[in-house]
Amino acid sequence: MEAWIIFSIIAAAFQTIRFMLQKYLSMGQMSAGGATFSRFFYSAPMITILMVGYLIYRGETMPSLSNTFWTAAMIGGFGQITATWCVVALFAQRNFAVGITFKKTEVIQTALFGLVILGDQISMVGWIAIIIGLIGVLVLSDPPSGEGALIGRVWNKAAGLGVISGALFAISAVGYRAATLEINSEDPLMRSSVTLWVVTLSQTVGMAVWLAWREEGEIGRVVGAWRTAIWMGLTGMLGSIFWFTAFTLQNAAYVFAVGQIEVIFSLAASYLFFKEKMIAGELVGIFFLSASILGLILFS
Repeated sequence: MEAWIIFSIIAAAFQTIRFMLQKYLSMGQMSAGGATFSRFFYSAPMITILMVGYLIYRGETMPSLSNTFWTAAMIGGFGQITATWCVVALFAQRNFAVGITFKKTEVIQTALFGLVILGDQISMVGWIAIIIGLIGVLVLSDPPSGEGALIGRVWNKAAGLGVISGALFAISAVGYRAATLEINSEDPLMRSSVTLWVVTLSQTVGMAVWLAWREEGEIGRVVGAWRTAIWMGLTGMLGSIFWFTAFTLQNAAYVFAVGQIEVIFSLAASYLFFKEKMIAGELVGIFFLSASILGLILFS
């Protein structure tokens, strides 16, 4: 098995744990913004220690960073912040597994962005897979009550948050991959750790300024929840390291495809930890979306 596949699976596992902790923290302890900030705030010192230690171990100095690197890294960082915020807010609307599955529309949206922006061609089988995925999203969009007008049941807040988060995560991944490839080093871990360090520090500072301005007292609640939040920082850092390293080795769409195993992890977490029950419609939606993603990667 190739290294990037192993890295993607490990990253998905750590990301599932991190989202579990964010859901827990957002269930009364802090806002969606605070839960999002916690992930960066507690990861920043850890990734700094890791990067400095790795530079010392390799006997190298900080590589030079081009303007293209900074542009790509900042776009990726902003995309990740807003996408994570959407996912945490989505957890308040629907259960954990459905929230993660909505997020996984990032793979389908990456293919569509490639068609519109880069002119990448999609095969007939690929379009069929995308349509199957759309069916899955529409099924998932329907609230459990199944009540009300059809348009309101499909185009609701949960659906909007999920699809937007998928788009933003897709943009983020492309930005991160572009940034890592701008670093002049043959060592994928060096490229990923430097990129992650720059991005995480920028995200921490940016979100701290926002919360201080818009959510008075929220930073204090983040600090007060350190016993739980510090583990979110650790799992967030480890997950990002493996994602970023995989991005340096393989196209982001393929990395995301392998990362669909996160849907399976989230189903287990939803049932075992949050004691959430899946209704038949949600399982059908998850099945369609997962089949779409698998077909898109294997046959298009």
